[in-house]
Amino acid sequence: MNGTARRNGSGRTPDDTVPSSEAARFADEVANFREIARLLKPSTGELPDVPGLEIHGISRPLMDALIGGDHLVYLDFKKRFDLPARIDNARRSGRADVAARLESLHQRSGILLADVAGHRITDALVAAMLHQAFLLGVYYELDINGEITTRLFQHLKQRFYESTGIRKFVTMLYGEVTADGAFRFVSAGHPLPVVYSRRYERLVHISRECATVYTPLGMLPPEQEVDEPREEVYRVPGRGYRVNEIRLMGERDVMILYTDGLAEHAGGEFLRSGLEPCLRRHQDQSARDIACGIAEELERHGPQKDDVTFVVVRRA
Repeated sequence: MNGTARRNGSGRTPDDTVPSSEAARFADEVANFREIARLLKPSTGELPDVPGLEIHGISRPLMDALIGGDHLVYLDFKKRFDLPARIDNARRSGRADVAARLESLHQRSGILLADVAGHRITDALVAAMLHQAFLLGVYYELDINGEITTRLFQHLKQRFYESTGIRKFVTMLYGEVTADGAFRFVSAGHPLPVVYSRRYERLVHISRECATVYTPLGMLPPEQEVDEPREEVYRVPGRGYRVNEIRLMGERDVMILYTDGLAEHAGGEFLRSGLEPCLRRHQDQSARDIACGIAEELERHGPQKDDVTFVVVRRA
């Protein structure tokens, strides 16, 4: 044939055509992968029930209707865990301090917000890794300390540094909110919360100088770790994670936790000029209605280009 490949009617050589059996197998593998990702990354959990507060969150993946690189976990301790049994076990073993800390969990709830670099289905597996590792760590934290300590996040940082690396890092914010409107949190490269003051009808941004934000999970090893890597690495000065605190001081004040998908929507224009008037329009509504109002306003500002997740915490 004089060295020239024969082409079919579509203009392709036979080698260019993927056999239907291989295409079917590939499609089946993708479907199986998607199902595994969905199962490994279960639901966020029940909305926290904190006296005097309303909480509601929305998560919208970009590429898939069910899974993406963002993840949200609610920790209403009294709903997720058998606190009375844990308290009784702590008292029986002579750990009155642990029992007291477990008792205090009735009055607060946790919120974990994470954002994997990327928004493909495969990135959901990294979010699933965090989900499972975080919840497993919480069990051990409650058994040993009676509450979640910053040591858990040191371990997560080490684990993700060893298993993901800088090309697939995860930003994360975990905080606990109490009935008096206090929110104590740690941030690993994640955007800081914003607070809307009902009294002054304006949005207040937290200065980076007033909060400690650490590097994302997977980017660098923790500053202090027993099982340190042997190679020389750059380390950020400091002694572990520092807990930040903000407060919803006034009646009907609102706090927004969010991922980069909201922060960078419409080139950042939504966060700069769209969120505040949106909150002003919905300021006397429930947390759920405020969240729905934000979602609608996001659509009006332009098409979604990233996974978007946010949580509204409103003081009643």
